[in-house]
Amino acid sequence: MSRRKSPPIPALPVMAMELALSSCEVIARRSLMMALNRCPPLEYQRMVLEKMQAAQMSAAAFMLSGGTAPLAAMLSPWHRRANANARRLRRR
Repeated sequence: MSRRKSPPIPALPVMAMELALSSCEVIARRSLMMALNRCPPLEYQRMVLEKMQAAQMSAAAFMLSGGTAPLAAMLSPWHRRANANARRLRRR
């Protein structure tokens, strides 16, 4: 089985903009779900777990680089998760 290539890391300004937009969308969608009392318990767990995992991956990228990791590499886990959450929540 061939391994999928990961997409290239976008430029930092593009990544920051996409992260900001995706984060706002996820916050709005989750807030609406909570306000309508339609937020399943699994979603609350995801909110905490995804942040812990992204922080761990960012710290690992920083430590493995000896403290010289580019900012884009450290933001990448947050960017990836925010975009994935936005796509997933759009389908609900």
